[in-house]
Amino acid sequence: MNTSPAPATQGINKRVIWAIALPAMVTNVATALIGVGDMWIVGQLGDAPTQGAVDVGAKLFAVLFTVMNFLKTGTTGLVAQAGTRSGNSEQFGILMRGLFVGLTIAALLLFARPILLPAMLDALGAQDAVHEAADAYAGIRYWSAPAVMANFALVGFLVGRRQMTQVLVIEVAYNLLNVALGLWLALGLHWGIEGIAWASVAAECTKLAACTMLVFGRNSGGLRVKLHQGAHLSLAALKPFLLVNRDLFLRTVMLMVSIAALTRLSAERGPVVLAANGIAYQLFILSALLLDGFENAAQVLNGERMGAEDRRGFRAYFRAILLRGLGTAALLAAVFAALGHTIIAGFAATPEVAVEALALLPWIVAMPLAGVTSFVFDGVFVGASWTRALLLSMAGAAMGYAALLWLTWPLGNNGLWLSFIAFLLMRAGLQAVQMPRLLRS
Repeated sequence: MNTSPAPATQGINKRVIWAIALPAMVTNVATALIGVGDMWIVGQLGDAPTQGAVDVGAKLFAVLFTVMNFLKTGTTGLVAQAGTRSGNSEQFGILMRGLFVGLTIAALLLFARPILLPAMLDALGAQDAVHEAADAYAGIRYWSAPAVMANFALVGFLVGRRQMTQVLVIEVAYNLLNVALGLWLALGLHWGIEGIAWASVAAECTKLAACTMLVFGRNSGGLRVKLHQGAHLSLAALKPFLLVNRDLFLRTVMLMVSIAALTRLSAERGPVVLAANGIAYQLFILSALLLDGFENAAQVLNGERMGAEDRRGFRAYFRAILLRGLGTAALLAAVFAALGHTIIAGFAATPEVAVEALALLPWIVAMPLAGVTSFVFDGVFVGASWTRALLLSMAGAAMGYAALLWLTWPLGNNGLWLSFIAFLLMRAGLQAVQMPRLLRS
């Protein structure tokens, strides 16, 4: 792929939207195999509490690790802007800041492990057999923190430079390795839920080795210069990086707390509802990661147009990306409507879980259509470094979501998913309201 961004004087290249989005879609669907694959493997164990424990563990790491995803998104937007504003040298500097911040966070997480891990399991509402199994899973997977943090920065750097083919190869190989190891350790060697956790740790470390060889091998000369200069880690250089990522961190915390509330309220309804909601949530993650390809395209292309101060191109790319995202979301909703019964039956650990999950099929169909606009807006706001506005829109949507959870409690599980769908729509609405003002400024 051509990694050179178009100059400000050119019209937009609609082909480059798919050139970025399609590899990102395949990459993100492969990434979803972590959750979907783990859920399928544990489903073969035939135990609802164990299946619920994997869902609790997945949500725990969504809060603990994915909340740090600002390292990837922030690095992507800043690297894309630097490509049209300053060039390769500044891109390498942003990478080094991301690695420094990421490894510092990983050290703090490991230091806080004895207190943080039990507190998070309790906060997610795991009880009895579910708590015991979730503790075993999370206690092992927690040790992948340094690899996860470093990979965020490295992958963000590659995406911001449009190196999507390399990211695709690494992510697909990583996820295939994770599923293969999970099958071998959990089912072949009968390690159970501990085998699933060890598979995730081994795959994450292998991914780090591959990313490090790719980035440092190709750019070792430029990186050595940046290390020698030391400017990339000065307070003046770190400050704007930290300000952008502070807003992204707080925004992601709100998102993860909202998702954790979904798990906590599911757990209060018993292991069958928890397992069924876990299946529905993994299908949402599958659709979100696929549609996230358009968010990646917006991060890169709108970031480049921001760096080039090309307002017309910025608007045109937003419209083109959003249109393609909506069409893809409609297609995905149709697939869920046609094949939902088969998909759910394949992942349910017991007939009771299958019945409970099938009742959620209308919400599963609605998820892609409800979420795609906010995903594209997220990419635009990150690419433009409008992170404070992104934070404010998330805060407003989270408050509305909390109110709806309380109001719809009498509706049972349907009220829970109604609130979640409304949360996605509120995010998009608040972003749309802010965008004209941001474009004028």
